[in-house]
Amino acid sequence: MSKSQTRSPEAELGLLDATMIGMGAMIGAGIFVLTGLAAEIAGPAAILVFALNGVVTAFTGLSYAELAASIPKSGGGYAFVREIFDDFASFIMGWMLWFAYMIAGALYALGFAPNFLELLHVYGVVPPPDQVGAVAVPVIDAALPLAFLLAFVAVLGLVALNAISTAASGSVETIFTIIKVSILVVFVAFGLASPMFSGAEFQPLFPQSSGAAAVLPAMGLTFIAFEGYDLITTVTEEVQNPRENIPKAIFISLAVTVVVYLAVVTVAVGTLGAQGLADAGEAGIATAATSFMPTGLPIIQNGGALIVFGAVFSTLTALNAVVIASSRVAFSMGREGQLLPSIGQIHHRYGTPFVAILASAVVMLGSVALPTQSAGNMSSLFFLLSFIIVNVAVIRLRRERPNMNRPYEMPFYPAPPLIGIALNLLLTGVLVEYLLRTDPLALALSMAWILLGALVYFALKRVKGQSDREQAAAATEITPEAED
Repeated sequence: MSKSQTRSPEAELGLLDATMIGMGAMIGAGIFVLTGLAAEIAGPAAILVFALNGVVTAFTGLSYAELAASIPKSGGGYAFVREIFDDFASFIMGWMLWFAYMIAGALYALGFAPNFLELLHVYGVVPPPDQVGAVAVPVIDAALPLAFLLAFVAVLGLVALNAISTAASGSVETIFTIIKVSILVVFVAFGLASPMFSGAEFQPLFPQSSGAAAVLPAMGLTFIAFEGYDLITTVTEEVQNPRENIPKAIFISLAVTVVVYLAVVTVAVGTLGAQGLADAGEAGIATAATSFMPTGLPIIQNGGALIVFGAVFSTLTALNAVVIASSRVAFSMGREGQLLPSIGQIHHRYGTPFVAILASAVVMLGSVALPTQSAGNMSSLFFLLSFIIVNVAVIRLRRERPNMNRPYEMPFYPAPPLIGIALNLLLTGVLVEYLLRTDPLALALSMAWILLGALVYFALKRVKGQSDREQAAAATEITPEAED
C-alpha cells in the first residue's frame, strides 16, 4: 500500500469552514417545516421548546468539544468510542452513526427536490408541483420520478464535489450557509418591523388542553433540528489547529443556531399567532413571510418565494454536510480495520477519502427508497443513542486517563455529561414510546440495521482472522531455498 493511500486527509478547512459545517447541518429544512408543527402541539410555548432543546444540546456539545480536543481524529463520535470502548461497541457506534448520516442525507435530497421545483414554479419555469403552502415536502404523486431524479442529481453532484476536493466542498458549505442565514435574518428583520408583530400576543403560553406537559413531546419532535454540530468532529483531521478550532466551531455554531431559531420562531408566532402558525403546519414560516413581507421585491418576488430560496439552500447545505460526515465515519472505520481496508484509504491524487465517499453515496441513494417518516425517525433515534454514548465516553475517559492532555476541559464536570445522559435518555424514551404508537416500522428497521451490523462485524472479523493466520503461516514457513 502506498504512502499516499495511508496518510491522513489534508488540513484544508479553517475555523469558519468547520463552523459552517455545523450550522449548515443544523439550520436545515427543519426550521422551515417544524415550527408550525411545534406550535400545533405547544402553542406559543414553541419558543420555549426550541430554547430548551438548545439547552439539552449544549450539555452534549460540551462533551463533544472536550473529546474532540483530546482525541483529534476524524470520525466524530465513532472515533471517541473507538478510543475508549472495545471493538464491538465501537463498531456498532460507527455503524449507527454512518447510517444515521446517510439516511439524513437521503431525506435532505428528497426535501431539496420539491422545493427546487417550487422555486422554478415561482419564476414560471414549471407548473406548480404538489406542495404544502410555499415550502414543499416529499410526497408520493405523479411527480415522484422527477423528484427522485432531482434528489439523485443533488446527491451525485455534491458527492463528486467532495470526492475531488475537501476545500471546495467546505467553501460551498460556507457560501450556501451564509446565504440561507442571511435569508432568515431578512425574514426576522421584516417581521420585527411589521405592525403584525407590534400586536403580538404570547399568552396563554401553554395550550389549555395539555398545559406545560405539551412541551416535552414538542421537544422530541423538533430535536432533530439541533442535530448537526456533531458533524464538525467528523472532519477533525481536515481542520487546521483542530484542538483549538473544533471546540470553538462547536460552540459558535450552537450559539448562532439557537439565536437564529429563537428569532425566527418568535417572529412567526408573533405575526401569525400560535393558532395561525399551527394551521399552516409545515408551511408555517412561508405563510408568515407571505403575510408581512412586501411584494415586488427585486429578484425575490415575495416573502413566500424568499423562504423557498432559503429552503433550497438549507437542504443543499445540510445534504453537503452529511455527505462529508458520513464518508468520514466510514473512512475512520475502514482505517481502523472495522470496514474494508479500501474504505480507509486516501486518494493519491485528490487527497480525499474517495472510496468512503462513494460507498456512503451508494447507501444514501438506496436510502431514498425508505419510507420518509420512518427514515427520519430512525435517524433521530440513532443520533440520540449516539449522544448518550458520547456523554458516557467522556466520563470513562476522565476516569481511565486522568492525566491525558485536554486542551479544552468542560466546566463543572461531571454535571454536564450526567445531565446530558439523563436528558437524552428522557428524549429517547419519549421518541420510542411515540414510535411504538405511530411508527413501529422505524423501530423494526432500526433493530434490523443493528442486527445487520453485528453480522457484518463478525463476518469481517472472521475474514480478517483467516487472513492474519494465512499471513503468519506464510511468514514462518521455511522453504528449501531458505534452508540451503
